[in-house]
Amino acid sequence: MVRNVQHISVSMPDLSVMQDGNYIGEYSISPVYVKVEVSINNHQITDIVILQHGNGLGSAAESIVDDVVKKQSLDIDAVSGATVSSKCILKAVENAIEKGDFNK
Repeated sequence: MVRNVQHISVSMPDLSVMQDGNYIGEYSISPVYVKVEVSINNHQITDIVILQHGNGLGSAAESIVDDVVKKQSLDIDAVSGATVSSKCILKAVENAIEKGDFNK
């Protein structure tokens, strides 16, 4: 599965339909697992907290969340040397927003 990471697409869900709140999402590309909490306020991503990251050697990828918040986009380049973790983090953020699992 790791070899096919470039073929996994990530797309930005429509934030204009999201209610303010915190949303939980997760994604896994074995052996990497990521769980995030995405905070949305006024239809913008205001914060992303990585709750769990079973990453092997990909901890450097965690900096990608700052780029997502800054650019309000999931169209972000992977962190060099941490492609699988980067993709997992981006997919977890996408899943949080798309599924809309509100964390009360």
